[in-house]
Amino acid sequence: MTELNITPLMDLAFSLLIIFMISTPLLEQTIPVHLPKQDRNAASQRPEMDFQVISINENGQIFWGKQPVDIVQLDTLLGSLANQPDPPAISFRGDLSLPYQKIVDVISAIKRHNLTKLHLDTEVK
Repeated sequence: MTELNITPLMDLAFSLLIIFMISTPLLEQTIPVHLPKQDRNAASQRPEMDFQVISINENGQIFWGKQPVDIVQLDTLLGSLANQPDPPAISFRGDLSLPYQKIVDVISAIKRHNLTKLHLDTEVK
């Protein structure tokens, strides 16, 4: 037999693809945050693009991905993000019980660096 049978290899590739498709959305939700509610009709799907997650938990602690940061470190990280030729979008996750001022402080830091691709994550009712 001179031909290579690739059927088992294709089965393995499709199995891995399915595993990664299922596990990838689970990796996004890393910091436990109670998101504000939004009507189902107004909810839109996040477009496929690179993004950086900024979260604020119920205690007011700010996270850059999984790393806890303060507002000064956040400003420095946003500055380095703004210097990239094509900066990723920012996905902002704020807890439902946060004071409004804490959210405004983070959004104003984002605006100060002219980062315009901002997604506010909400939970669908």
